[in-house]
Amino acid sequence: MIPRYSRPEMVAIWDPQTRFRIWFEIEAHACDALAELGVIPKESAKAIWDKAGHVTFDVDRIDEIERVTKHDVIAFLTHLAEFIGPDSRFVHQGMTSSDVLDTCLAVQLKRAADLLIADVDQLLAAIKRRAFEHKMTPSMGRSHGIHAEPVTFGLKMAQAYAEFTRARERLVQARKEVATCAISGAVGTFANIDPRVEEHVAKALGLEVEPVSTQVIPRDRHAAFFATLGVVASSIERLAIEVRHLQRTEVLEAEEFFSEGQKGSSAMPHKRNPVLTENLTGLARLVRGMAIPAMENVALWHERDISHSSVERMIGPDATVTLDFALARMTNVIDKLIVYPENMQKNLDKLGGLIHSQRVLLALTQKGVSREDSYSYVQRNAMPVWRGEGDFLTLLKADKDVKARLSDAELEDLFDLGYHLKHVDTIFKRVFGAN
Repeated sequence: MIPRYSRPEMVAIWDPQTRFRIWFEIEAHACDALAELGVIPKESAKAIWDKAGHVTFDVDRIDEIERVTKHDVIAFLTHLAEFIGPDSRFVHQGMTSSDVLDTCLAVQLKRAADLLIADVDQLLAAIKRRAFEHKMTPSMGRSHGIHAEPVTFGLKMAQAYAEFTRARERLVQARKEVATCAISGAVGTFANIDPRVEEHVAKALGLEVEPVSTQVIPRDRHAAFFATLGVVASSIERLAIEVRHLQRTEVLEAEEFFSEGQKGSSAMPHKRNPVLTENLTGLARLVRGMAIPAMENVALWHERDISHSSVERMIGPDATVTLDFALARMTNVIDKLIVYPENMQKNLDKLGGLIHSQRVLLALTQKGVSREDSYSYVQRNAMPVWRGEGDFLTLLKADKDVKARLSDAELEDLFDLGYHLKHVDTIFKRVFGAN
């Protein structure tokens, strides 16, 4: 997590002050529940909120204590006692460090997911606008990077919209799965703390109760969360690569916005490079790379170990902050993307009509020619066009086997671009709904 690829609202979730505030709230809410159960005095529970509820925790002081204790939660509790005084003896009653750490992480990941879902909503809005703007703008569809058959640029955007709609659904599910609370004490048996305390804390923090914890919340939840972030990042890369390909000089059907004063190269003043989408490709690799250690965290020893801890201290902030930045950058790219319909048309015309080869093939089969012979007739006229030796329609009209089955007028009708776009409305209704 570095400032270059960070946005303040997501960074704030992982700030030490935020973390200690959540730790305090977990402890204080637990004290409220313990007071209601008669385990600790109600006036002590109130004093804990009154004396520490609005303080700014001294991060340096906590670090100083931890250098001695070698334990972060104990360092925090020691610092908390400096504010609260004698009533601090009731804090952390029957709890273990993981109760605080895991529940705090759940709150942070839930908040991060909320921001990511909002990011996807903004990206979806940008994609939808561009999709309808270019709903019927003809463009070259490619398979293996080679000209295939016509599509529209709007359909490219519709595909991205459908994919990020799925991304949003996955993020919502990932948020639900990771947002659980565990206040179950050592090895998760509730031996020294009533399960009703957990229920109270969970409700106060907007979490669900973890059905069974083993001193830690099971890490399959976190693995699913970070895997979801990796999938969303892959969708970002897929769209970014499409833009990068379309911006290539030989294609130039679309390109990133190039702002006033922007420079593309330190050596070549003419350059306009797809730097934003190249950056997004790199960021996607980073986010995906954090899914594997999250999965490896699932297999902890017995009721707990801390091999997951160092991993999560890094991937929690890094994955969420990076994906937040990437989603915002992708939104900016799509929102300002420059589209060149005239170049799209030039590319559609580039192969001299070869993009209509399947229609000719099918028309011949409808006239009684075997598929094998139809393919042969069409291919033998297509190959010279690849070599620059003529126009596809002209060659077909001169082919005796083709002429025997299809008239010139029928052949010309097979080269109608609009034929390929007749179901665009159907696809848009599937993606965006009837309205």
